[in-house]
Amino acid sequence: MLKRLDKIRFRGPRRDDFLDLAESPNTSDTEGGDETPPRPRASRDPEELRDAAADPPPPAELQAGAGLLSMAAALQDDQRLETDSLNEVKGHLEIALLEKHFLQEELRKLREEASVEALRQELERERGRRLELEARALTARPEDSPPPPPRAPPPPPNGTDGRGQTWFSRLQKWLYERLGSYIEDFRFQPEEVAVETEEPLSAKRLTENMRRLKRGAKPVTNFLRNLSALSSWNSVYTSAIAFIIYMNAAWHGWVVPMFLFLAILRLSLNYLIARGWRIQWSIVPEVSEPPEPPKEELTVSEKFQLVLDVAQKAQNLFGKMADILEKIKNLFMWVQPEITQKLYVGLWVAFISSCLLPYKLLGFIIGVYAGIKFFVIDWVFRSCPKLRRRFDTPYVVWTSLPTDPQLKERAAAPPLSRRVPAAAAAGRGSLSAGPPPGLREDEGGRAYSTKRGAFHEVFNLPEDERPLAVCENGWRCCLINRDRKTPTDYIRNGVLYVTENYLCFESSSSRSGSSKRNKVIRLLDVTDVQKYKVLSVLPGSGMGISIATPSTQKPLVFGAMMHRDEAFDAIFTQYMKIVTMTTASDPET
Repeated sequence: MLKRLDKIRFRGPRRDDFLDLAESPNTSDTEGGDETPPRPRASRDPEELRDAAADPPPPAELQAGAGLLSMAAALQDDQRLETDSLNEVKGHLEIALLEKHFLQEELRKLREEASVEALRQELERERGRRLELEARALTARPEDSPPPPPRAPPPPPNGTDGRGQTWFSRLQKWLYERLGSYIEDFRFQPEEVAVETEEPLSAKRLTENMRRLKRGAKPVTNFLRNLSALSSWNSVYTSAIAFIIYMNAAWHGWVVPMFLFLAILRLSLNYLIARGWRIQWSIVPEVSEPPEPPKEELTVSEKFQLVLDVAQKAQNLFGKMADILEKIKNLFMWVQPEITQKLYVGLWVAFISSCLLPYKLLGFIIGVYAGIKFFVIDWVFRSCPKLRRRFDTPYVVWTSLPTDPQLKERAAAPPLSRRVPAAAAAGRGSLSAGPPPGLREDEGGRAYSTKRGAFHEVFNLPEDERPLAVCENGWRCCLINRDRKTPTDYIRNGVLYVTENYLCFESSSSRSGSSKRNKVIRLLDVTDVQKYKVLSVLPGSGMGISIATPSTQKPLVFGAMMHRDEAFDAIFTQYMKIVTMTTASDPET
């Protein structure tokens, strides 16, 4: 910029040789005046003058032509002079503008320096004011402090107390410098409530959160699975060793130290694993999860199916959590008094035992009972489901507790007297002693029924056949029999149930309780169970299950099932269980 300024500055004569623009008079003042200075005329060369004198005077035409030429030359000289003067004025204006720009920059810098200096002075004043207020607060007596000691008499003239007061002020200053930061921490201040911003709904974010939840819950699920395998005696040697060690610790009163030692051992193993050691110990073999597919651009249908899968998992997870919380709430709120009464009596027995028995004996009894219950009783109940439904009190209590939707269904159900036929009107007095018609009460006090009546009567099954716990209310679906041609027989709406030995489909269009349109399939007759997609044009993996049997040419399809995955898992698990039991009982087949 400075080089540019020098070039412009020295393009013509020096600025000092010209009249300053600020001091020059306004051009408008001299435009119409009479004292306008005459324009200088261009001087002619001496050779031209000499030639003109030597030549004879031309005729009149030559004189007129010479006059015109001289006038044109004069006009060109005037234009050249005006152009030079305008260029000079333009250069001066550029120089003035650049100098003005530089001066503005200098002025701005000076103002900024002045503002910084003013802020620094203001900060120093505020700091001194704060120190003064802190000194006053320390010297002032708070309201809840004890009264100050009586004032000392005025110091004697010899100045001994003056020295003591100076020493005391030094000690107070030293204590404030050492402990002032800790005293400041005990000042009561209102708690700041931070408002968390909610993230907008995103399918990618929802999927990532579900994967994070699955990865975070994996250690807990692995621990629970190992405990279940230990209690089920999957590995006989491991369960026997654990049972012997636990009972020995319970006999000598070392249960708590044993659990603490196991926790320390687990943390030590985790440290070694974090350091790079490969240590894998599990009663249940690890199931390798399929690797995630590479992230590519998904189509619209794939994105839609991804959102549906994540929403279904979230729905099932929230539903299970809600069922657990509602059952606990109903247990403590006396929704079913006969169930809460058992808990009430058990708490009284535990309270009286804790008051009368010594803690050592009480701990021994609890430890021995927990070991026998975990290693022996639970294994017997898992092996014999009928015994579990009759004598496993915690299981019966938990499964009998209703949830809030079940309570609403019971409240919205019609009165029982409407279901009693007219022929049984004489036997109404015996309704209080047993379940009403259309219901059958099992050994645990629960009544299994369908919309048409008792479960075993609707499907002509033995009385011990009842729906599994996972499908007590059944799954709403439609049965597609592809062997039939008529529309009424091709598709039937209804409810699907799973028992220990049968698949039962109750048609919603059966007339007057007739079971002709219902379908019962033995699990032993099933040859194949697969997930099925009824309409291939729709996105996703479908909402149907296909069941192949020898009696049908084409597999039966149970479609339009909202909880398809849950139903498939229950059917396939029970089917494999029946096949395994049959194979074990008859090895030749």
